[in-house]
Amino acid sequence: MLSPGAGTTPQARPFLSATARFASGEDTPRAFLERCLDAFGVWEPKIGAFVHTNIEGSRAAADASSGRWRNNKQLSAIDGIPVGVKDIIETADMPTEMGSPLFEGWRSGRDAATVAALREAGAVILGKTVTTEFAATEPRGTRNPWDLGRTPGGSSSGSAAAVAVGVVSAALGTQVMGSIVRPASYCGCYGFKPSVGAINRGGSHDYLSQSCDGVLAATLADAWQVASEIAARAGGDPGYPALAGSRRPPPANKPRRLALLETGGWQAASNEAKQALEEAVARLARTGVEVVTRRSHAQVAAVEEAIAGARPLSARINTYESRWPLNTYRQRDASKLSRIMIDRLAQAEAMQPDDYRADLDERTRVRGVYGGLAAVCDACVTLAAPGAPPVGLGSTGDPVFAVPFSLLGVPAISLPLLREQSLPLGLQVTGFAGKDERACAIAAWIDESFGVGSA
Repeated sequence: MLSPGAGTTPQARPFLSATARFASGEDTPRAFLERCLDAFGVWEPKIGAFVHTNIEGSRAAADASSGRWRNNKQLSAIDGIPVGVKDIIETADMPTEMGSPLFEGWRSGRDAATVAALREAGAVILGKTVTTEFAATEPRGTRNPWDLGRTPGGSSSGSAAAVAVGVVSAALGTQVMGSIVRPASYCGCYGFKPSVGAINRGGSHDYLSQSCDGVLAATLADAWQVASEIAARAGGDPGYPALAGSRRPPPANKPRRLALLETGGWQAASNEAKQALEEAVARLARTGVEVVTRRSHAQVAAVEEAIAGARPLSARINTYESRWPLNTYRQRDASKLSRIMIDRLAQAEAMQPDDYRADLDERTRVRGVYGGLAAVCDACVTLAAPGAPPVGLGSTGDPVFAVPFSLLGVPAISLPLLREQSLPLGLQVTGFAGKDERACAIAAWIDESFGVGSA
């Protein structure tokens, strides 16, 4: 194990719980930011979470926020929160390079919808966090803060690592396969992937039909608050309603019944990870929550069967939808594309519209089967990853436990409650389309029942 360094343990930095001190004058957003920058100085040389920063601009924004808190005129509950922005999402003040040498130094001259909303809410944008190439597979060097020789996950790698060490309290991520849930699991922070369409993706270049913008954060409360403030100002994707529910984090709500889903990832999971999940489920059962499985309930078994092929189905849909813009990137300079991207384009060009149509029909069918589970249980639980983050930086790990819920388009939350090889492992809580607030309330109760809490 390559240690982060003597006396250096990753420590996330919650924001909402700190704002009472802002209101009383005991602390300020500027002082809070300076503590983040101290962490940046310690951790960034080790983990490489950022590709660009705007420290001068972030200090100016934190000073403005401090003045608003002093005068009781804060713009929102997250006024002053230090935030990282995944470098697939446009920012007016920094380049958006998408993890690709093809876009080195590229500037759109505008903020994405999420970034504009964050600025309107008073957030402090510290910098752009590392992403894999086009938010896909090719890693770009960020290291896991718990073990520098391991992957932080992908593609929201920089966002997860920066949150885990307290450089920012929250960071934007995107997910089309497992790019919020998996890095949150590997880095030991909270990850919230909303229902597809719940957050406006304008200016985000992770644009596939299963993609959604979400939040990695120090606490579940911080994640919900950031997402809800964005949705209140930017809405959802065109044709979708915005994230629904209270602006404030929903109170913890004990579920009556949960479904344990093994998913197609069960064969890939380590024995230690399976045991950690089984112990967590037993702990929940001791509180009086009924837990049903594929062996005890026919509808759960039907869902398990329906999502068994989620990974190849998602891969085909994503590949077909990637034909553009990859074909234009190849024309521009194929030498700056990874072999993975060149191969994906070749696969896309070999597919026919009828292939895609059939895959979309199958996705609709699978979503219908899962939707029927809402009459059976309040939410579902499973692992967020097959185990601890893998050794090496040549891959981002296996998204197999996250992919089904990307295919389904439902809310998914990774809670940093489990361990494997003494490293972080997420417990994943999933809900039903458009019922994000309910899923977060149940996740908050699970979090609190484990003695962690998210406030």
